Amino acid sequence: MRHPVRQACAGLLLSVFACMPGHAVEIMRWERLPLAVPLVVGQERVVFIDRNVQVGVPASLGDKLRVQSAGGAVYLRADAPIPPTRLQLQDVATGELILLDIAAGPSEDDQPPLEPVRIVDGVMPPTRFGDAAGSTTARTRPGSAPQAAGRATATRETPVPVVLTRYAAQTLYAPLRTVEPVAGIGRVNVRRDLALDTLLPTLPVRAQALAAWRLEDHWVTAVRLTNRSPRRIALDPRLLQGDFATATFQHPDLGPAGGSTDTTVLYLVTRRRGLAQSVLPALSAIDAATHLTPSRPQGDGHAK
Repeated sequence: MRHPVRQACAGLLLSVFACMPGHAVEIMRWERLPLAVPLVVGQERVVFIDRNVQVGVPASLGDKLRVQSAGGAVYLRADAPIPPTRLQLQDVATGELILLDIAAGPSEDDQPPLEPVRIVDGVMPPTRFGDAAGSTTARTRPGSAPQAAGRATATRETPVPVVLTRYAAQTLYAPLRTVEPVAGIGRVNVRRDLALDTLLPTLPVRAQALAAWRLEDHWVTAVRLTNRSPRRIALDPRLLQGDFATATFQHPDLGPAGGSTDTTVLYLVTRRRGLAQSVLPALSAIDAATHLTPSRPQGDGHAK
């Protein structure tokens, strides 16, 4: 049997909680589609965005709408009915735009105050080739933590070797204005005189390193291949000697030496190290002689 005093206290607490005003917040996800934010004349509605934004208000609103922005929140108050109108919220740090479609009407009888709105980043497919999948952008905002940047690039919509190879091919062959940027890629110094004689030892080609780029723990090196023979050569990645993650030829073959088709580019992707540490070392003259000269048989030196 319950104690009467405890029952009275429980009833009092329920009455108190029932009378407390609600603090619910409406969550809206920004996925590059305008967000509808209705207003009520004479009521202020708060939009939390957690960014430093500038609000673009059409001149047609005049004195109908009061807008204030402070501390990652935008305060909207309609002083007169407003037809459907679009506002622009621009992130000061990144320049990104968020679009709000507002409209204000008179308050209805017994209508509760409108809830505050919180805008969060929605999960979208990457907007750029090679960006992290499942995030709004692989590029980090100024002042963001390095750990967050690492998590953003942990998973990509496209394998890193493919991203690197495509970026290198675009950089070398496409006009610069058409090169699609990829967050995280950096240029890496590569020696033009790097010895690559062991790269394709069975083919009469000359190999020269052109440029290299890095993304995460992968490197891509562009190598120029030039035919030195008077015959056409078919290029087969199975003939490559070295430790490579992927290898891609810009063209499937090389024309005879001296022609316009006697040169192409090979894109070699390596992991955790550059090309210099991934090709087979060349044998010196002494090593080659030692390797090719048969050893003298053991014995007393007298013929039998």
